[in-house]
Amino acid sequence: MTHWIKTVGLLSVLSGFGAVAHGDEGEHSGQDAMHPQAEALPETIDFNEHIRPIFNSHCVACHGGVKQAGDLSFVYRDKVLPPDGWVVEPGDPDESIVIERITTDDESVIMPPAEHGPPLPEYEVQLIRRWIEQGAKWGEHWAYEKPARPAVPDVANVDWCRQATDRFILAKLEESGISPAADEVPTRWLRRASLDLIGLPPTPDEVTAFEAAIEAQQEHAFEDAVDRLLNRPEFGERWASVWLDQIRYADSKGLGLDAPRKAWKYRDWVIDAFNRDMPYDEFTIRQIAGDLLPDPTIEDYVATAAQRLTQSNEEGGTDDEEFRIEAILDRVNTTWQVWQGVTFGCVQCHSHPYDPFEHDEYYEFAAFFNNTTDSDLDEDWPVLKVPVDSAHYDQAAKLDSQIRPLKRNIWSQEYELLSDETRWEPLTGLEASTNKATQVAVETVGDHDEYHTVGTVARNTDITLWSPLPKSVDSLTAIRFTGMPLDPEKAVADSEWGFVLSQVEAKLIPADGGEPTPIEFADVISDEPDPFHDPNGSLNEKSDHGFAAYTRIHYPRSAAFLLKEPLAVSEGSQIEITIKHRIYLLSAFSLVTRRGHLAVSSDPEFQALLTDQSLQDQRKELTELKSRRDKIETTTVPILAERESHLARPSHVFIRGLFLTKDKQVQPDTPQSFPPLSAGDQPPRLALARWLVSDDNPLTARVAVNRVWAQLFGIGLVATEEDFGSSGEAPSHPALLDELALRFKDTHQWKFKPLIRELVLSRTYRQSSVVRDDLMDVDPANRLLARGPRHRLDAETVRDQALAISGLLSDKMHGPPVHPPIPDGVWTPFASWDKWNTAKVDDGNRYRRSLYTYTKRSIPFPMFAAFDAPSREFCTPRRLRSNTPVQALMTLNDQTFAECANAFAAHMRTLSDDPSEQIRLGFVRATCREPSGGELDELVGLHQQLGQLNTGDPLAMVANVLLNLDEVLVK
Repeated sequence: MTHWIKTVGLLSVLSGFGAVAHGDEGEHSGQDAMHPQAEALPETIDFNEHIRPIFNSHCVACHGGVKQAGDLSFVYRDKVLPPDGWVVEPGDPDESIVIERITTDDESVIMPPAEHGPPLPEYEVQLIRRWIEQGAKWGEHWAYEKPARPAVPDVANVDWCRQATDRFILAKLEESGISPAADEVPTRWLRRASLDLIGLPPTPDEVTAFEAAIEAQQEHAFEDAVDRLLNRPEFGERWASVWLDQIRYADSKGLGLDAPRKAWKYRDWVIDAFNRDMPYDEFTIRQIAGDLLPDPTIEDYVATAAQRLTQSNEEGGTDDEEFRIEAILDRVNTTWQVWQGVTFGCVQCHSHPYDPFEHDEYYEFAAFFNNTTDSDLDEDWPVLKVPVDSAHYDQAAKLDSQIRPLKRNIWSQEYELLSDETRWEPLTGLEASTNKATQVAVETVGDHDEYHTVGTVARNTDITLWSPLPKSVDSLTAIRFTGMPLDPEKAVADSEWGFVLSQVEAKLIPADGGEPTPIEFADVISDEPDPFHDPNGSLNEKSDHGFAAYTRIHYPRSAAFLLKEPLAVSEGSQIEITIKHRIYLLSAFSLVTRRGHLAVSSDPEFQALLTDQSLQDQRKELTELKSRRDKIETTTVPILAERESHLARPSHVFIRGLFLTKDKQVQPDTPQSFPPLSAGDQPPRLALARWLVSDDNPLTARVAVNRVWAQLFGIGLVATEEDFGSSGEAPSHPALLDELALRFKDTHQWKFKPLIRELVLSRTYRQSSVVRDDLMDVDPANRLLARGPRHRLDAETVRDQALAISGLLSDKMHGPPVHPPIPDGVWTPFASWDKWNTAKVDDGNRYRRSLYTYTKRSIPFPMFAAFDAPSREFCTPRRLRSNTPVQALMTLNDQTFAECANAFAAHMRTLSDDPSEQIRLGFVRATCREPSGGELDELVGLHQQLGQLNTGDPLAMVANVLLNLDEVLVK
């Protein structure tokens, strides 16, 4: 590959364009200086604006949520103010201990102590004093109060405003004595809107058509352009990429081997959801509890894969319960970050330092997710077979809607007999032995005998049990095996490794010691309707999987083995059962039944399960339905499923966040500082999903519109998208944030497209993005919005734009992840069988949109990593933009960009025979504007200079320059 970075004159050309007219705003960090502190005290003291920041800065380190020295916390009202609080006397600062302690000269009692910082400035002392004088009114942090519809502000320059949003922006500009910028050149606005809405630049034909439309339709041309962009299928691809950062989507499992995971159907569902403009409340409910909706569809189940994108650890010797719990806690943290914009993860180990979230409340929230059936398994179970072609979704869903109730009905009849203790005779006089070093002992517990292992268990252990049959049993119709934890009481809270009955064999030994009679089984009834392994595998010599508590066990687990025919039993007969175990996990953990007992039945109802015509017809119908379902070409997707109620896990508080140190048991609930949960009769997780999008939730709509604003303007109204709490930044325009949140929820009915349409047509968005000298010191991060947005494109758009400009971009949508070119030596996965099979040059998959590139957590795609894309190991509420030499090296030398430059040059040659005209038209295609005379001359001169060097295709090198212009890489 030619390393064009060394080409004469290249860097000087790159730095010469775009930066002259437009500066990159850079990444905002820290509090801005929009509101320098006034010396005079405010007339009215606002707790959130004036007092809470003082407490957070000086007090909460010792008197906060984590540490509450002297049983005092400045996070909670009840700890500060009467009747329970004791440091503030409302209306009487001189009687308030807090004033005494912050003003005293006694170094032994002054607050904060000298070792924790200097005394409070006099201005802050006076703020607190006046606050107390005015009644010490406490206020909840703004983010935890329900948005209220603000009055649209009056402005002097009414004609500048096109909509309500503009009035909020202009009011603050006028208050600051700043004038807004002039309107952006229409074609540059079109490029900005196109990149924001579909992640691709407009083509020259689209630019020409837009210019003609402006001449004919004026303002309507802008509206029509936005409507066309919103209806493009690429809209879903661009905005899905934003969501996948939030939900930490990846095509690999993370940790350990970081093996591939088939989750791409979820990614496609997100794309389609944005294109259909699925309301955000529905979008939310499906992803958190789609499996619990009445009559869930294929897409409802696929949506729950959002919760299965947690990392899993396949390393040998790891405890799958530990990583199952890690996944649960990740779901908690992700839910709060994505939908509430709050650092709730802090509460895993202790109460929140700054916000009103108690330690126990974290685990109450975790309880919503703790009873799903998934574990930290290589198989990613449970999975749904999803039709590869979405056109078959309805057909598959119709079959599933017949299979599920039929399967449940059959199981319910079976389980009723299995769990009915009156139909079973427990066995006593038990003897046990094994074929390995595993030792077993027998003890009497209540009305039956139990065997249990002693010490460690050996791999491939067979346990053989003998027991005399009760005198009351004169025939056998079924045998029940109950596998138990070794320590039944402790295991309820701290589960043990489970078991798999690989094979079960039984014999009837006559009283006279004659030849044993083999017992033939016809069916196995399980205590759960949809087990991971088919229980009947225990009867198959060719299978090692059967009835199981896979992979953990909390409670006794039972299965009934139904005899093919009733077997007569003579008095004094014995039964012999051999249980074979052949499954072990992660090279270290043998899934052997550590404790168990037996019961037998002579009840004819068990035979009826095999012979009843109605049940036989149902089983036949079920088999036929499954056969038809299996004929549909499918791929698997990990989904959520809830455990049966009789197998529900208890949830506990973890002391200091460690799952091995459990404290009190808790039930699913939401924090007390938020509106209460209305559960009713619905499953708790479904109630949670609806709580998130209820009218009373103060944060969901705010967080959603702030995310949209950040994508369009480069920084959110709340800059700290990940933290709306007390330690995050306050909104730059709080009233506007509430106005947008309420309009999104009420007027737009939770739909994104009308919200986005409104914003990109606003006068605020349509301002010129030229950096103004008068704002460089006052508002360098453009928080006041006195100019249009300007910042470097994100990683995916940088690549997709290059492919689009060059003409290489494939418009194929959906499907499995693809493998575009990657530098040599980068791909060295732990799982050696996980190959990076680069698509050939004639394969369109080589040039698919970046959204479809295989995302491996342990080996990020180099070009994306260089441009600040996350590894997707955890939720990423916002990307922090950087500006590094590696980015220039990537766009100048990466194979994909080299191929783009060559294709771009080839395209330019089809436009004209004149090199100067080729370059001009290429410039227009890349930038959406005509080059100035000086710009064109410099590029033509570079072309001539490169041609004289004879080191490669000079037009391709000029094409590479165009693709690397600041004006192209910056919105």
